Amino acid sequence: MSAPRLIYIHGFLSSPASFKARQMQAWLAEHRPDIDYRCPHLPPYPRLAAEQLANLADTDGPLYLMGSSLGGFWATWLVERYAARAVLINPAVSPWQFMPDYLEVDLKGYHTDDTYRLSAHHVDEIRAYEVEPLNHPENLWLLVQTGDETLDYRQAVAKYQGARQTIEPGGDHGFQGFERYIPEAMAFLEGR
Repeated sequence: MSAPRLIYIHGFLSSPASFKARQMQAWLAEHRPDIDYRCPHLPPYPRLAAEQLANLADTDGPLYLMGSSLGGFWATWLVERYAARAVLINPAVSPWQFMPDYLEVDLKGYHTDDTYRLSAHHVDEIRAYEVEPLNHPENLWLLVQTGDETLDYRQAVAKYQGARQTIEPGGDHGFQGFERYIPEAMAFLEGR
């Protein structure tokens, strides 16, 4: 059996250089070097992102997931597919609602010089990965802050009924103080 694998899934146009991804990597290196940490650099193209994530999730060891923003959407899909556990940080609930603003324009990654262009068929692609209803809400822990300026936290609270939920007043889309939850998140992912 392989070592436990934790996949951290970054948000739209983000990368493994995101602040929370680096915090998670550093914490694991110090406290849990036994865990195989992966944070893939995902393209914004839904089918390609799903294929990349499915390849990483295909392990014979325990699988743990963390997803921020759009990464929370992908983590939800993987939880249903692999019966894994996930921590969702200010997750995107219906990402296709925002996609029209990003279609047929040049997009640039936040941490790289990579450029992308989304087309209308990408809206249909991402909708195909929606999980509704949730079959395993007990495998999810929702972390949201009400001050999220990008996504309406209430959508996540409604979608993830039945999941463990932590709703903090204030904060922002980046989820201020994420590092406070890392030890407890690991305990949740490991079923402790």
